[in-house]
Amino acid sequence: MEKIWRFGHLDDGRAVHAYRLQGEAGVAADILDLGGVLARLVVPGAGGPVDAILRLADARAYFADPAYLGILVGRYGNRIGGARFSLDGRAYTLAANEGRNHLHGGMLGFGRRLWEVIEYRPDMLVLQYHSPDGEEGYPGNLDVRATYRLEGASLVLDFEARCDAATPFNPTHHPYFNLAGDPAVPASAQVLQVPADGYLPVDAELIPNGAVAGVAGTAFDFRSARTLDAAFDPADPQLQACGGYDHCLVLESARDCAAMLYSPHSGVAMRIDCDAPGLQLYGGHGLDRQHPGLGRGVCLEPQGFPDAPNQPAFPDAILRPGTAFRRRIGYRFAMPGRDRGWDAVAAALQRN
Repeated sequence: MEKIWRFGHLDDGRAVHAYRLQGEAGVAADILDLGGVLARLVVPGAGGPVDAILRLADARAYFADPAYLGILVGRYGNRIGGARFSLDGRAYTLAANEGRNHLHGGMLGFGRRLWEVIEYRPDMLVLQYHSPDGEEGYPGNLDVRATYRLEGASLVLDFEARCDAATPFNPTHHPYFNLAGDPAVPASAQVLQVPADGYLPVDAELIPNGAVAGVAGTAFDFRSARTLDAAFDPADPQLQACGGYDHCLVLESARDCAAMLYSPHSGVAMRIDCDAPGLQLYGGHGLDRQHPGLGRGVCLEPQGFPDAPNQPAFPDAILRPGTAFRRRIGYRFAMPGRDRGWDAVAAALQRN
């Protein structure tokens, strides 16, 4: 049965609606037409349904949110240094919304725009947005479609896009996961595995310095599963400069998945699948200031490399006319049970 309801209004009077997706495997998701926000995600846990992500109260809260909870990110996820880049011999200036830099698409980006609902079924929602030439400083008209779909115990997000002029394009998704389902349980107590043998060191403004550093022997090595608490090294200069994890992990080209996350407290595990070259790991430390009392969640954002338009050695992140962009992010859930060993967790995620 379809379920749609009004989720509040923006300050200019426009109504925001929520759309419920409900699957047979017990996974349920609420998605807003504002920014394509994933406003609620419920999965089966050892003690009953678990709220897997952090969420806010209403449309105005999401529109004003400085932490980007749950949004579809674009045109460019992460940062572009100096809010500028050159493309095909021409210089472009973008909206500077994090100091002198450009973050997550600018002042409004994709996450504070109302998207058009193209199709809605109990297990699927298709959203569409037209980004006009010059929006936030980007060149060219861009048409992007985002499809959320429940497939068994998985929530799948598909991006598709076309443009009429070359433009940087690096969409991603920004939910904050705490699979414990309890804000009293630290998100850093979750166990994380990421098949990444490198990461991108950043400067004081969180812009990559152009190098790819090896993770071996560092706080960024999650090739073997461990909690974020266990991995964290307060003496690491990169973690000191950023206040915590806010780094792009460089995923191995031959890999089975992009990441796996597990809460020993709820027994819930999640696997992320995506073909993007990087995975931004953000520990949510900014939430203590931005949303006191909300708790923390961990962001795991599959994406291209930050500042790639200014870094020739990074994988290309330019979408050109005549090329169809496609990227799939799949979140697969399982319930191996509380306090299980990692072999059991990985096996449960393989079965689902």
